[in-house]
Amino acid sequence: MAPSAPPPPSASPEAARFGWLPTPGSWKFHLLLSAVAIFVLGPLGGIAASYMNFSMGFFVGGQVLAGILGSAVTYGYGPEGKHGANYMQTMAASVASMCAMAVLIQAMVWLGMPQPPAWHLMLFVGCVGMFGVGVGMLYTPLLVDRLQLDYPSGYAVANILRALTDKRLLKASIAKLGGGTGLGAMLAWLTEHVAFLGSTLGMSAASIGSGLVVGSRITVPAMVGGLLGHVFTPYLRSIGWLKAEEPFRKIGFLIGLAMISGAAVVDLSLLAVQALERVRNRAKAPPDEVPAWKQVNLPRLLAWVVSWGVAVVVVATQLLEQPLGFIVFGLVLSLLFVLVNGIAYGITDQNPISSAFVISVLLMSLLGLKNPLVGLMAASILLISTSVGSDMQQDRSTGWRLGTDRVIQFRYQVVGIVMGSVLCVGLARVFMSAYPVLAINQLDNPGTEVGQWGSAMTYKFVGAIRSLGAMESYTVRALLLGLAVGFSIEVTRKLLKRSARYQGFLKGSRTGFAVGWTMDAVLLSSPYASSFGGFVSLPLSMWFGVGGILSSLWNTLTKRAAPHAAGSPGEGETLPEDMSTTSLAGGGLIAGESLYFLFVGLAGLLSLLW
Repeated sequence: MAPSAPPPPSASPEAARFGWLPTPGSWKFHLLLSAVAIFVLGPLGGIAASYMNFSMGFFVGGQVLAGILGSAVTYGYGPEGKHGANYMQTMAASVASMCAMAVLIQAMVWLGMPQPPAWHLMLFVGCVGMFGVGVGMLYTPLLVDRLQLDYPSGYAVANILRALTDKRLLKASIAKLGGGTGLGAMLAWLTEHVAFLGSTLGMSAASIGSGLVVGSRITVPAMVGGLLGHVFTPYLRSIGWLKAEEPFRKIGFLIGLAMISGAAVVDLSLLAVQALERVRNRAKAPPDEVPAWKQVNLPRLLAWVVSWGVAVVVVATQLLEQPLGFIVFGLVLSLLFVLVNGIAYGITDQNPISSAFVISVLLMSLLGLKNPLVGLMAASILLISTSVGSDMQQDRSTGWRLGTDRVIQFRYQVVGIVMGSVLCVGLARVFMSAYPVLAINQLDNPGTEVGQWGSAMTYKFVGAIRSLGAMESYTVRALLLGLAVGFSIEVTRKLLKRSARYQGFLKGSRTGFAVGWTMDAVLLSSPYASSFGGFVSLPLSMWFGVGGILSSLWNTLTKRAAPHAAGSPGEGETLPEDMSTTSLAGGGLIAGESLYFLFVGLAGLLSLLW
């Protein structure tokens, strides 16, 4: 579902503001928001993200919790308080994303690498984070404004912020949003405690919720991709692409990322042509076609990216003594994968950062690199950039729906990066000092009793780094296959979209609609969507598909039953177009599961401390 345009701001926000609160936009206003985000919400989410990565191997950024708590702080501003709450969740999410990167320092320890001084690591991580948010902002007009990707978690946060700061919207949406959140938390608990639901069926409330948000034309391709992978797994094992018992996604993520890259080549080429046309016709364009809250100074943004890229090179080569070539290679790959991962994140709510990390290691291996420290440092640039850059795009998607000033939101994210880079290194040292088992290389010591410290992400990183210099030929063939498939499908889709006769047939009857859906979802599905089946297990892609099918069925049936119900007078408060029943319920499911795992992470940490 494409985002609807944000509503215009209230005519007199001052009328809704509690008198004792600072004036919106004043330095006191931003000081209040920054203090709460940087000293309370950010560290709360950061500690939880570090703990979850050390223990479970994945993390929850904390946008939902930060949005809810931030809305409590800005409730006194009325409906316009949503912007302040959005600023806070943006800053807090940046801190959490950076803190989750503490596993990179754990990987260094596992590999027996000498530890640089803490401030050297903080400076390196911080410079990469600054570079990453700049690149993420650079792609925002493409992914958020032009492609209008949903970013399901960002969608959920936007609905939460609107509902909790506007009494009218709260009244109209609380049952759907609150019910979805409660159900999401309950399903998360059930999957943790009922083996049949969790281990056997692989149920995921967030996957169902993401499907409810984006619809079947996105989720069914993911199902098809996963099913095709499942069907071809025996063949892939027979030709040596997979070892016995290895799942499809061991090779599927390579094909999936390459498919996205192939499709992106087509889209970027078309956008380049359109950009040239716009430059030629700029004199004819209306001067104020871009709203003030969307405007970004492009030359300054480019200067930001270049400057922080240079800073990364200087810190890496002079302080950390890394070779120039592979550091630059990591930066160049980041320019590609912030885009590729951003597309995947925007469509499926999954940011395949570990997959991007592994691909970067494979490519460096192809170039002849054998030094694990160099490989880890260069791949870390890609990992951090794709993490914070994709978060940047998700937060801009939330801001798109709310009409939040992008430049101010960017500044809040930058402050979050600074705090996150300090906490990232600090938390890594604290956790590994307090729990020495975290420093034990589980690949070399598989029989070690690690308790809850599974460190699955570190396990994957170290395993990938150890493959340096031993890249198999089938890996290259898998990448080339994905590129060719993604490119070919996207070209065909673009040609069909340009055909007036085909488009007329699709819109002319129910048969045309059915044919269009079948082509879009099954036979010629978007590589951006179908690649998701290569990133995750089959059950996860199936639940994602179930959510999308339920969403499309609900929206189709309710539209036929009451075509004029939305917005009819006398039927209570109406909601913005993108606060539909399915988007609210889906966002609630995402929020419920996120909150559950965030609280589980915090509770686990507290139980160890006390």
